Formats: sequence, C-alpha cells, structure tokens
Amino acid sequence: MNEIFKRRSIRKYQSKPVEKEKINELLHAAMAAPSAGNEQPWHYIVIDDRNILNNIANTHPHAAMLKEAPVAILVCADLTKEKYEGFWVQDLSASTQNILLEAVSLGLGTVWVGVYPNENRVNEIVKMFGLPSNIIPFSIVAVGYPDEYKDESDRYDEDRVHYNKW
Repeated sequence: MNEIFKRRSIRKYQSKPVEKEKINELLHAAMAAPSAGNEQPWHYIVIDDRNILNNIANTHPHAAMLKEAPVAILVCADLTKEKYEGFWVQDLSASTQNILLEAVSLGLGTVWVGVYPNENRVNEIVKMFGLPSNIIPFSIVAVGYPDEYKDESDRYDEDRVHYNKW
C-alpha cells in the first residue's frame, strides 16, 4: 500500500538523468499488468530526446512538464493483439498504473498524460512517431527525479462504497 498512497502526480523534475536500469524496471512493471485474454496488447516508446520531449510539450495542451522531464514513456496499444474488442483500454490503463507505482518504489516521480481518446492528440502523436495503423497511442508517462514533494494522499470515501445494491 506504501506506493499506492505515496504516488502523486509530479510535474517538476530535477535535471538528473534517469538510469537505464530504472527505465527497464518500469517497463518490466508495465508488462506485468493484467490484460484481457492475456493478450498483452502493449508497446512502449522510451523518449529521452530533448527535441521530441519539447515537441510533445508544445503540441499537447497538458504536457508542459515534458520540457523538464528527462524521459517519458509512450504507452501504445497494438490492435492486432486485441482478443476482446475495446478491452485494450483497460489493459493499457493497468500497464500505465504499474509504471506509476513502480516509479515510486524507485524514488522517481511521474505524471500520467492522457492521449487516447482525444482524436486530435492521438493523430498528433501518430504523426510525430510514425506509428503504424494498428498502433494507438494511449498515454505518455513523464518520468524523472522529483523536484517537488507532495504529501501522501488517502482518498478513501465511505460514501462511495455500496454493498450488494446501490
């Protein structure tokens, strides 16, 4: 539960690069996510090119933090791996969340930047990365050593819990 409660959206990063070993650990965590029919319909693009990060930040209205983040992970769906239509969204959500939680355990900060289902954002990312037609960009995770700290958050609300009926 430690990582769950410590996980916060971090938008300010130190200029320190993130070690390749830690990026690999994030990707291992991402691919450990559950998926419908165990199809694992994901692909990842690790972005550490400053020009590309800045270009995304200039194109995506909610990605300004990429101008500071030393690296980002673009999480994409491979529709040829879709066993149950439409469930890739849940699969990639779980994968993205695993990246966020593993980052906490590694002393890294992250923020989930949504791409899908916004058609304009999807099209911009498809063009920017030359994605094939069967690949849908889902999310971008900014990754870096945090340059801001936030208190743990417990958002439990008993009023939102129902048993057996509404």
